[in-house]
Amino acid sequence: MSMKRTNVYADPEDLALIKEAAKRRGIPEAEIIREGIHLAAMANRVWDEPLDWPTFGGGGEPVTNEEITSVVAKGAANR
Repeated sequence: MSMKRTNVYADPEDLALIKEAAKRRGIPEAEIIREGIHLAAMANRVWDEPLDWPTFGGGGEPVTNEEITSVVAKGAANR
């Protein structure tokens, strides 16, 4: 993957935490910063299509774990 260089301003306390984490993990500080940028980008991503979550019909009564597992398994089998 190609990368592009950019400059950002960061709080000195945050940079100190990144430096400590990089040393503890044995990786470059830049890797932690790239991970943070990726997480921020994904958290703000707008998806082209809505997620296809299973829906559960019912009258508002709580459902059991077994009922949820059954509906999800049936939905997965129908794909």
